[in-house]
Amino acid sequence: MTLPHHLDRSVHIRAPRETVFRFFTDSARWASWWGAGSTIDARPGGRMLICYPGGVQAAGEVVDVLAPERLVFTYGFVGGTPIDPGSSRVTIRLTADGDGTRLSLRHEFAESSVRDEHVQGWRYQLALFGNLVANEVHAGATAMVDGWFDAWAETDGAARDRTLHRVAASGVRFRDQFGLTDGIADLLPHITAAQKFMPGMFPRRAGEIRHCQGTVLCDWRITMADGQEKAAGTNVFTLGPDGRIESVTGFWSPATHA
Repeated sequence: MTLPHHLDRSVHIRAPRETVFRFFTDSARWASWWGAGSTIDARPGGRMLICYPGGVQAAGEVVDVLAPERLVFTYGFVGGTPIDPGSSRVTIRLTADGDGTRLSLRHEFAESSVRDEHVQGWRYQLALFGNLVANEVHAGATAMVDGWFDAWAETDGAARDRTLHRVAASGVRFRDQFGLTDGIADLLPHITAAQKFMPGMFPRRAGEIRHCQGTVLCDWRITMADGQEKAAGTNVFTLGPDGRIESVTGFWSPATHA
């Protein structure tokens, strides 16, 4: 098969290679990416099926697989338009890259016009893919955020330290109108001071978090022991590949901050 034309796309995903590769070998994860009914038999000669929204289907055959580094499969449309099944080839390579994985994709075609039709499609599909992987890696994001606020309400120093080490990286960075700290060791006395000047404070998440590829937006409220609301705002959390919090930037509501 002569395939002189190709497109290339490379993206960085903050997750281990093994986690990323599972989405190419597990049919449930494959379907979560492509659409209900999509399947893959990740072994040489295994069948690949993609069910796009609207009933369009693409099919092919797995040519090569080397976990967690490489997957190669043929690709074409069941209906034959714009290309027949098996008439193009997709190669996906995964390499360790800093705090995550570099996904490099090459799709080879016989005709340049067909290649051009797929450029934006792959940009879109890999964006969906990055979000799906991040959603799996950060499935516990809400618990991490709640643990962060628990630490700010905890009056026992040892318990606060344990909570922060459970939910945050040791070098966690914190920034807001009243804080500028680097690392848990720097953050702990800052929280102690906050409790001194706002005794009995209970910071809590307000509503559901919003998550996109390791960045979390979370509204919050601070109430006092008597139930009175003292302050409100929004935090931006950055999560690491291990799911823990790496940085927090806090925005206080101008109408309520002390």
